[in-house]
Amino acid sequence: MRFIVTSWRLTIAGLCFVGTYEAWSKPQYWVYFTFQTGFVLGIVMLWAGAATLLKGIQPPAWLKGCLTLYAIVTALVAFFLMPPDNPDYVPQVVGIMTNTMLHKIAPIMALIDFLLFDPHRRFRWHYMFSWLMYFPAYLAFVLIRAAIWPGSGPAAGGSPYPYDFINLDKLGWQGFGISCGKLALAFLVISLIVWVLDRALPNKALVA
Repeated sequence: MRFIVTSWRLTIAGLCFVGTYEAWSKPQYWVYFTFQTGFVLGIVMLWAGAATLLKGIQPPAWLKGCLTLYAIVTALVAFFLMPPDNPDYVPQVVGIMTNTMLHKIAPIMALIDFLLFDPHRRFRWHYMFSWLMYFPAYLAFVLIRAAIWPGSGPAAGGSPYPYDFINLDKLGWQGFGISCGKLALAFLVISLIVWVLDRALPNKALVA
């Protein structure tokens, strides 16, 4: 079973790295939430896979939980908020679009990894709040970058805002604030769900 878990985790890492490879030639892509969190997820899963194989030290529970939270957010945004990808423009590897790997397949596999392969009841109650620190930092990064480089892309027409629901130029400050408030509430709810799942599942991994 150890080799199966290792393969699963290394596959997630591979999907994340393949899904973000465009950003190395198009640095403006790093403004995307999914590229940032997806790349970090790849690193954490590479660490977890190597630790599983070598019986070494696994990533800290806080870090693994945080990446699980953002993987779930990535999948939900991809399925419910983003338009379908156009295969004429999105690169494909072995017949699968890289965006699909990064936004859907890897996050779903990461959630399964958390549910089945991780030991549970390791999260402290305050994790559900400290996990959210990245969200305001990300918004600040987007706003500062847009102010300094207003035509830097990656969106159509050179817009520096990666998503319409945080596009200050279109929404204005009031609309931007409302949208961010809704997103923050959604993040908190999902964070609470991840924490509750961890508390509800048995200490020992379901598949070990």
